[in-house]
Amino acid sequence: MKFFVDTGDIAEIRDLAGTGLLDGVTTNPSLIAKSGRDFLPLIAEICDVVSGPVSAEVAATDYETMIREGRKLSEIADNVAVKVPLTPAGLRVCKELSDSGTMVNVTLCFSAAQALLAAKAGATFISPFVGRLDDVGTDGMDLIEDIMTIYENYDFPTEVLVASVRHPMHIVQAAKIGAHVATCPPNVIRQLYNHPLTDKGLATFVEDWKKTGQTIL
Repeated sequence: MKFFVDTGDIAEIRDLAGTGLLDGVTTNPSLIAKSGRDFLPLIAEICDVVSGPVSAEVAATDYETMIREGRKLSEIADNVAVKVPLTPAGLRVCKELSDSGTMVNVTLCFSAAQALLAAKAGATFISPFVGRLDDVGTDGMDLIEDIMTIYENYDFPTEVLVASVRHPMHIVQAAKIGAHVATCPPNVIRQLYNHPLTDKGLATFVEDWKKTGQTIL
């Protein structure tokens, strides 16, 4: 499974990229607003830090403006994935940009039917929002299973990018299903490291090593 971080905080991105475990970045208008940075220069900086896909979302909702915005965003760097909403206009933009060789991330997916349309439009990534489905009493992982089944039935190349991830078990469950990517807030990625038995075992090893009076260096 690929790990993308869902943030516009360049310091967090640099820190996680330094682990060697980060495969890409996703942003959205809310995250850009939270960063306090100018959008286009920030995306360019992120693309310099991360070699994998960097999702940059269009701001418009009509086809004519979205396609112009998408083309401008795609010119920032080769690893930009233009992010468009799952609407009729958004899928039209997806098809046109995909046909021209631009990566496209179709966002705000909440049904398998929507995911099928995105794949037919040539999306590089489809972003189903599992946390938001959980919030309204629907199991978001059921949607991931449905999308994976449909995509495998027809050998669609579109990658399932699990979004709105709230906790580590979302990631583990998505990985068990076979989802290609999970995009997570920085704190959720860091929570993957944690287990009390790891901490307890390490503390024991450190104390026992001290008793030997040895050094490795």
